[in-house]
Amino acid sequence: MQQQDLILGNKTMTSEQTHAETVAAPGRAGDRIFRRLTAFFALSILAILLLMIWQMTRESLPSITAFGGKFLTGSEWDAVQEEFGALPFLFGSVISSVLAILLATPLSVATALLITEIVPHRLGSAIASLVELLAAIPSVIYGLWGVLVMAPWLQRSVQPWLVDHFGFLPFFEGAPYGVSMMAGVLILAVMIVPIITAISREVLLAVPRSQREAAVALGATRWEAIRIAVLPYGKSGILGAVILGLGRAIGETMAVTMVIGNTPQISWSLLSPAYTMPSVIANEFAETTAKIHTAALMEIGLILLAVTLLINILARLLIWSVTKGQKQGAA
Repeated sequence: MQQQDLILGNKTMTSEQTHAETVAAPGRAGDRIFRRLTAFFALSILAILLLMIWQMTRESLPSITAFGGKFLTGSEWDAVQEEFGALPFLFGSVISSVLAILLATPLSVATALLITEIVPHRLGSAIASLVELLAAIPSVIYGLWGVLVMAPWLQRSVQPWLVDHFGFLPFFEGAPYGVSMMAGVLILAVMIVPIITAISREVLLAVPRSQREAAVALGATRWEAIRIAVLPYGKSGILGAVILGLGRAIGETMAVTMVIGNTPQISWSLLSPAYTMPSVIANEFAETTAKIHTAALMEIGLILLAVTLLINILARLLIWSVTKGQKQGAA
């Protein structure tokens, strides 16, 4: 009897396992399909990027073959003589973006601290909503405001004062044109403030309240609590926000094209017109007649893509090093 019960028990267990496997099989199949589908989508992003690089490189080959390394160091841009050098555009893009970041970062972080640490919650939410509305404004609207309002104001008021008081410096030499590198920097700073502010605000809100309470319990003032307990904790996130703002600034096209002057020259004066890589592509790509001109513009696009990828890689490395340092300090 015991043997029969054991045999019947084994048959019952085997039947239950088979039933469980039958029920779980569709689930495992669904997991496999989901895993492969997500892997396909993830790899497709990398494939699109590689396809873009390959296609742009192929289209740029006539310019790469004709000019070689001189394309990056040359300052001449003459479509009639078919002489092309990208240095003025590279200079304009890097300088305008870096100066815009230097202007926008303190303003953005201070605004985020005001929203999260100083004013009441309701008022902070209202200010945050107003700041985020700036990010929804199309870039062409910023450009119109810049060329119709900001540039004339700079030409009449700000730039003459700078020439009179600081004209001996190379950064403020020349005549006040209005449309200039200064106008491009200011319009970029205004455009990237909402991005940096919004991300910094989320980072600061993620700081545990116990951090602040511990600092206050030790006798710290509000500013000391922010400096000691809040900012170090959110340093990596704020740094990521700044890098995202830099990426937006270096790739901005329409607003900068309308206010920067679009002159392919290299000048350290902020009052002089300048040119950026996105601007020259937007201005000249539809008007190209020679194959070498099209290839030169495509090579500028390739350089812009490379600069953007390099900035993001450096940003990831920088954030990784900061985060690693915080983990080691906590340990």
